[in-house]
Amino acid sequence: MADKVKNTDVLFNPLSKNNPVVVQVLGICSVLAVTAKLEPAIVMGISVIAVLAFANVIISLLRNTIPTNIRIIVQLVVVAGLVVIVDQVLKAYAYDASKQLSVFIGLIITNCILMGRLEAFAMGNKPWPSFLDGVGNGIGYALILVIVGFFRELLGSGTLLGYQVIPQSFYEAGYVNNGLMILPPMALIVVACIIWVQRSVNKDLQED
Repeated sequence: MADKVKNTDVLFNPLSKNNPVVVQVLGICSVLAVTAKLEPAIVMGISVIAVLAFANVIISLLRNTIPTNIRIIVQLVVVAGLVVIVDQVLKAYAYDASKQLSVFIGLIITNCILMGRLEAFAMGNKPWPSFLDGVGNGIGYALILVIVGFFRELLGSGTLLGYQVIPQSFYEAGYVNNGLMILPPMALIVVACIIWVQRSVNKDLQED
């Protein structure tokens, strides 16, 4: 079945037409939690790409040997092991970003995008398509995080990646940062705007 799906569709569909956040509405909790600044949004996105891609491959390799009644447990163990590795790598090489993300890296284990792809794709497909599916869905998720983080940090703090972007002359002329942008509800509003734009572009996603 799914082995016959074109690899290009598997990789690129999650970027737009089947995006896990704005089409499937998955992983919304982390979008709210880690996008007040751009840097943690980027780090979280890269972390999910890595965990999802390799978890898909591992589950695909094991799919014919996993007893049906414990498959969810096996998937959780695989994801948990990969998350621990990612967490330790971040603490070693990107400690500040790891500290900002705090418990949210650990909560990747419960991210419904991961469990959904493992169950819906990796359990029924070969390793290479499963890897592409993981990368595609991870990038689709990360893309939304980066867009939301970009606008929330820019409009809420006047910075990007911690660097001042809005000139000081703007503030002297009366410009004020929008404090609402760094509050969680604004993440939902920004995501809603992305959904509106995305569905305007992809007419086939519009409901009759």
